[in-house]
Amino acid sequence: MSKLLAALLMVVTMIAISSRAFAEEAPAEPFAFADFSWAPGNYAPPEPFFKSEHFVPELRVDSAYHYSLTQPKDDTISGSSEVFRHNELQLTQIGFGGDANYKNVAVRLMTQFGMYSTATPRNDSSPSRGQWQLDDAYRYISEAYASYHLDYMHGVNIQAGIFMSYIGLWSYYNFDNWTYQPSYVSSNTPWFFNGMRVQFFPTDKLKIEPWIINGWQSYGKFDETPGLGVQVLYKPNGDWTWVSNDYWGYDTLGAAGRQRVHSDNSTMYKYYEKPANPISKAAASLTIDAGCEQGDGVDCGNQYFLGFMAYNRLWFHHDQFAITVGGGAINNPGRYLVLTPPINGATNYSGSSYFPQNTAPDGSLNRGIPFQAWDYQVTGDWMPTRNVTFRLEYTHRQASVPYFEGASGMTPPDSNGIPVNQGSPGATVPGWTPDLVKYEDRITAAMMVRL
Repeated sequence: MSKLLAALLMVVTMIAISSRAFAEEAPAEPFAFADFSWAPGNYAPPEPFFKSEHFVPELRVDSAYHYSLTQPKDDTISGSSEVFRHNELQLTQIGFGGDANYKNVAVRLMTQFGMYSTATPRNDSSPSRGQWQLDDAYRYISEAYASYHLDYMHGVNIQAGIFMSYIGLWSYYNFDNWTYQPSYVSSNTPWFFNGMRVQFFPTDKLKIEPWIINGWQSYGKFDETPGLGVQVLYKPNGDWTWVSNDYWGYDTLGAAGRQRVHSDNSTMYKYYEKPANPISKAAASLTIDAGCEQGDGVDCGNQYFLGFMAYNRLWFHHDQFAITVGGGAINNPGRYLVLTPPINGATNYSGSSYFPQNTAPDGSLNRGIPFQAWDYQVTGDWMPTRNVTFRLEYTHRQASVPYFEGASGMTPPDSNGIPVNQGSPGATVPGWTPDLVKYEDRITAAMMVRL
């Protein structure tokens, strides 16, 4: 591990020094040559509500109401990393923190309270290996990392901690995105990594970001080897953005010989902008993912992931209103990236006999079992200021097998008929089966604030 870190730092430093030797003028700040707030994952206030020389605070609130047309008895919504409860006003997230800096040293911290603090850790099975309850230790933190800046090229940042180098185009924070519910290639792939990354900017239009991390959205390692990855982000002008995220690692608990590779590639294009017109702006995005697992009884012929998502967004009346239409599809034999339905409290580690997956602790369950799914969203936004978004969204999701919540829900009833988890997480309950259906339709209303 130490040799990997030393080699990575040596390569970055050599590239930085050689690039500086050819520089003829002071380097420009990366990506500052245009406004990219139109791109998914980039929307933000133009200025923080308060800042000082050494600290810029940040406050986020995401409150939403979701209504599933199946009206599940236990109010549980399944298969999403953003939407969790039916017919209830929910606080998805409240987070506060910010960025502190002094000279070339910086620290970023963002907390998370609300549904994210419970739902995000349950999708990460790595804390089940070993002691110290990592899911509880990190539960209320979304980002926490230290950074050291080198004044080479257009900047080099060495960072360690928990950071948002997610695979998938949409941001972890719904305020930043074009829709509330991302399609599967974003919703089912990592939102965070725990490890180390180095960001270096050869030009003000290009970022190359290698990762050495514990594993695929994990607080700890799944086996004995850390995961490796890289992000390449290129913005040639204010109208185009290209990003590629590529990953390799051993990420199945109990299957130390099973490797995973994954490539996520997106392009975004702003094809229209006339601020004075009724339609003030228009942009589109396309994301294509491919990956597979190899070893310990599986191979890329029966255990793979293929998916895409595409969206188009129109802004109106000086960008105060917007409409987004789009969706996507996945094919994931082996189900290794399918979110585990919370049947009787099941987690990604416990799994569920009611919905077989390839995530059992021994890594041997149901090799290549099929799963295909597709979805679409229609989203309307009102943004009276850049600090607040009111969102109304319709989502349709469908799968090749029963997966979503039906009217009777996925929580067993107690003796009084009240839906209550029974036994250990994911345990089989005699005489009871969950109500799973192949499709889901829901309506979302949200108010999201970022200061």
